[in-house]
Amino acid sequence: MTGIRSHRDLDVWKEAMSLVKAVYELSDSFPKSELYGLTAQLRRAAVSVPSNIAEGAARDSRKEFIQFLYVALGSLSEVETQLLLAKDLFGCDPGELEGSLDRLRKMLIGLIKSLGRRGQGGDPDA
Repeated sequence: MTGIRSHRDLDVWKEAMSLVKAVYELSDSFPKSELYGLTAQLRRAAVSVPSNIAEGAARDSRKEFIQFLYVALGSLSEVETQLLLAKDLFGCDPGELEGSLDRLRKMLIGLIKSLGRRGQGGDPDA
């Protein structure tokens, strides 16, 4: 694949890293009894988003990259679901995180579409 030197060059990866930091900060306020429950699950799902973007960017083909971006999108949906649960169970306010989730979802979908279009011209990387 051309144009991408590293996953660190991707704005979507940077946004996902910011999301992880925000999730960790928010989940610090969860009850300590949830340390191995919702807290751990939410943090794992959040970490999975930039991790899958990075792993996909390191692959040799657009098709594989797109697959990992879809996995990141799935993890993002997990984060959203778990934040809604935390809001209902603990009364926490995900506030800014909701906007970040929406931005990140749009960025992932946009990148998936862009990579898909580039691969439609008989490109051997597709």
